[in-house]
Amino acid sequence: MTSTRAIAVALPVRDGHVLVLDGVDRTKGERFHRAIGGGIEVGETPEQALRRELFEELDVTIEEAVPLGIVDNRFVYEGEPGHEIVHVFAVRSRAIDAIPLDARLHVLDEGSPVGWRPLDGLDRPLYPTGCEALAREWAGRG
Repeated sequence: MTSTRAIAVALPVRDGHVLVLDGVDRTKGERFHRAIGGGIEVGETPEQALRRELFEELDVTIEEAVPLGIVDNRFVYEGEPGHEIVHVFAVRSRAIDAIPLDARLHVLDEGSPVGWRPLDGLDRPLYPTGCEALAREWAGRG
């Protein structure tokens, strides 16, 4: 990646669980969780991008997006450096709340596995860095 990318991600939290995708960096051999979302296109607000990405990736709509913070995410993935400015949102969605806690889904546009993971028992890092703390903070408000 040769430039900084702006993205928007969601942290759906329910009953002490967060809905995330599962990934792996084959270069490092690291398994991780990642907040669901993606790039902000020219002319979109972060919230518009979030709504579009959740619809494209999970075929869900959200009723409310609550900004939790902005994370400056510098990382190396598959041996390549990256830099993202991440707009992090908590979301309220009847469609997401209807997903059973034991469901195993896949991102529609690229196939990554998605599922609810217990916040108090995450077995791998949650990226972008800083999202786990924001998810815990949001869970504590409910």
